[in-house]
Amino acid sequence: MAKGKVIFNEEHCKSCGLCIQACPKGILAIDTEVINAKGYNPAKIVDEEKCIGCASCALMCPDVVITVERD
Repeated sequence: MAKGKVIFNEEHCKSCGLCIQACPKGILAIDTEVINAKGYNPAKIVDEEKCIGCASCALMCPDVVITVERD
């Protein structure tokens, strides 16, 4: 099974949550412990081992802050 690595450009994330809704594995969340320079809590991956590299999160992101690398 393919594995993926999700990389967020945290400084440009606006916490819209679309990536979280799009993830079929439910492994993304808003990081309530981090605030970026724009005052938002960016999204983060909470269980990278379960990522299948589908890139649904990146496709849904209106600000293009997500990159998915596949093995």
